[in-house]
Amino acid sequence: MTSSSTTARQSRRGTVAAGVVASGIVVCVVALLLAGGAPKSLPAGLHGASLPVSWAVPVLRLLADGAAIFCGGAVLAAVVLLKPEADGKLGQQGLRAVQDAAVAAGVWAVASIGGLVATASVILGLPLSHLAEHAAVAGQLDQVRALAVAVALTAVMAVVLSGCRTVATARFALVLTALALVGPLLTGHGAIERTGTWSVLATGSLVVHVLAATTWIGGLGAVIRYAKDGVETFSRLALICAVTVGATGLLTAEIHLGGREDGWGLITQWVTTGYGALVFAKAAAFAVLVAIGWWHRRATLPALADRPALFYRLAAVELLVMAGTVGLAVALSRTP
Repeated sequence: MTSSSTTARQSRRGTVAAGVVASGIVVCVVALLLAGGAPKSLPAGLHGASLPVSWAVPVLRLLADGAAIFCGGAVLAAVVLLKPEADGKLGQQGLRAVQDAAVAAGVWAVASIGGLVATASVILGLPLSHLAEHAAVAGQLDQVRALAVAVALTAVMAVVLSGCRTVATARFALVLTALALVGPLLTGHGAIERTGTWSVLATGSLVVHVLAATTWIGGLGAVIRYAKDGVETFSRLALICAVTVGATGLLTAEIHLGGREDGWGLITQWVTTGYGALVFAKAAAFAVLVAIGWWHRRATLPALADRPALFYRLAAVELLVMAGTVGLAVALSRTP
């Protein structure tokens, strides 16, 4: 392969990566503004978390989620999509994947630390300059504790992945990734808005939803970057993830929007509340992703050997839609 073709391919990858990041950020900010979840300036005379700190909470959450997805996808590639050496050691692409995952885990940890500080400032209503004086109180907050656990796990992950050379170690890192993803979910909407059976069901559904979505999105990115020979394997895995994401997303929305108590409640909430509108937007994005997946199986996969560019172009569009969906998810977590 010539240097010019390599440079062109790297340029295309950089363009797609920039587009993915921009899609997530723009969709998140616009969704927060339109749905009523955007931070607001404090009235004159009141002291609390500044507007930039309040905005830092969703922005850092989006950064952490993006790093988590990239990390999870890279480790998944090393464990599932790439063939190991005969002695159980990772091949060249597997080593590349876990090294990239180590960097992503570091970014995830740093973003989580920032999110921890900003979240404590917003919840306690304190400027950052006064937060250290109330560190003990901040440490009692469930959200802060969950983020602290995520920070610890991602830091350990970064160390483990930086020295990872075998599939067994990569599997351990994959478990750590799942645990780090689950922790903050236990203090979100599903965990604090309901009690009893519905709380357990909502939280459990959300956990499965996020794990399946991370596998789906991260796996697609990993196929494009590392595992071209793993397209068929990922296609089967993506189908399972899509069904799981759709089912758990519908269940979670039904619980939060009260459809179980009123037959028309879910529909009414979709069209009368900002939260419901974001749920509807996520559902629409999911429908687009299902359509793209159907087209992959119908047209691009059969032609993969002869015209691989078709698959990768459509996959790039799919990643852009997925990034926007992640932005919607972050906005949803900050919307009343």
